[in-house]
Amino acid sequence: MRTFILGIITTLLVLSLGGLTVATLGLMPTKADATPPRLERRVAAGALDASMERHAPRTSSPIPPSDENLIDGMKVYTMNCSMCHGTLDNQASPLEKSFYPPVPQLILNPLNDPEWHIYYAVRTGVRYTGMPAWNKALSDQDIWKVTAFLARIQTLPPGVRDYWKQSFGAGPPDAGSEKDEHKR
Repeated sequence: MRTFILGIITTLLVLSLGGLTVATLGLMPTKADATPPRLERRVAAGALDASMERHAPRTSSPIPPSDENLIDGMKVYTMNCSMCHGTLDNQASPLEKSFYPPVPQLILNPLNDPEWHIYYAVRTGVRYTGMPAWNKALSDQDIWKVTAFLARIQTLPPGVRDYWKQSFGAGPPDAGSEKDEHKR
């Protein structure tokens, strides 16, 4: 039994030292424009979801999803998010594939996460992705407004849909034509 435990400890030590050696010798790729392998995407998405489940408080928005607040959220998105996450004229961001992992295009592939999850991601950012924590740049009220907009892209009220069409020349994606699962 003692030999078995010593073998496990030795294996873990060798793996740790091997990983540290690969990292410190510059053998790990650091290109931001590379395509992540499928296994890495699955592990990273699972880790992100598990972290959100563990750390994000299940808070409800103090901001009602009125037409005015959703339009304000659309404006916050346009000013702060569209450069990376896609524009309201239904075009992918030119920066989409410039990040590692690629940036989710939130207009073309709307999120299906609960509001508390979206709010937490916007407020605190997502480590190792380029997604900043917006809690130092935006008010809590603005974060909730953009959260409400992102959570309702496919089910916006007619007044908000009309504003989108008039202001940006295109409307929100049709609810039936988009994927149910988002890509991280």
